[in-house]
Amino acid sequence: MLMLHGGGQNRFSWKKTGDVLADRGFHVVAVDTRGHGDSDRAPDADYALESLSGDVLHIIEAIGGPVVIIGASMGGLTGIMVADLAGPDTVTKLVLVDVVPRFEKDGSARIRDFMFNHVHGFDSLEEAADAVAEYLPHRQKPRNPEGLRKNLRQRDGRWYWHWDPAFLTKPQDDPFERTDKLEAAAIGLQIPILLIRGKLSDVVSTAGVNDFLQKVPAAEFVELSGAGHTAAGDDNDAFSEAVVQFVTR
Repeated sequence: MLMLHGGGQNRFSWKKTGDVLADRGFHVVAVDTRGHGDSDRAPDADYALESLSGDVLHIIEAIGGPVVIIGASMGGLTGIMVADLAGPDTVTKLVLVDVVPRFEKDGSARIRDFMFNHVHGFDSLEEAADAVAEYLPHRQKPRNPEGLRKNLRQRDGRWYWHWDPAFLTKPQDDPFERTDKLEAAAIGLQIPILLIRGKLSDVVSTAGVNDFLQKVPAAEFVELSGAGHTAAGDDNDAFSEAVVQFVTR
C-alpha cells in the first residue's frame, strides 16, 4: 500500500488507516512528498505533478513490487498519472480520496487561502489549533493541540507548517491542459478504482462525481456522510473500512 498525502499535509495524515492496513498484513509505505514533512524542498521549487509522479515512480522501483496507490487530493492526482505511466502490473489498484480531474476551483481556492493566510506561522500550537478548527468547522476540535507537532515546526519562537511556501507561489503548468491530461489518463486505466468523497466537500461536487463515473464507468464510489475534503481525518473509521473492503476484495 503506497499512500500519498494531499498538499500541505505529510505522511502522518495516514497514521490510523496505515495501522489498520498493517494489522491486515499489508506492507504500508506512507511518504512525505517533496517539499512536505521531512522530505527536502525542491531547490528550483519544482512541484509540478509530472515531477511528483517521477518521484513516486522511483519509490515504486525501490519497493520492488506491485503497489496499490491510495492518494488524497494532490496525492490522488499524482496517483492517476503514476498508474497511467507505470501500467497495471505495477499499480494494481487506485484509491482516490476526494479528488477527480475536474474538481471545484472554488473549493481548491479555499484551501490555498487557508495555507497562504498562515504561511508566516503561529505564536503557539493553540493558535494553530484554533485556525484549523475555524477552517474545518465540521470536525471536532481536539482537546490537546500537541498532535499538531507532526505538522508544524518551531523556529525562532513561532510555529510553521512543515511544507515549502514555494509550493504555492511558483507558477505551474496550465491547469486546463493538466485537467484534460489527467482525465485522459484516468479514462485509460484498466485497474480497479475507488473514489471516496466526503459529502461535505467543496472540492469534489456531486456533479464532479457523476461526470467522473460516467467517463470511468469501472470506478466504484463511496460517500462519507460526516466528512469533508479531508475525508481520512474527518471520519477515519468509515474511511478505513471503505479502503479495507476495496483492497482486500
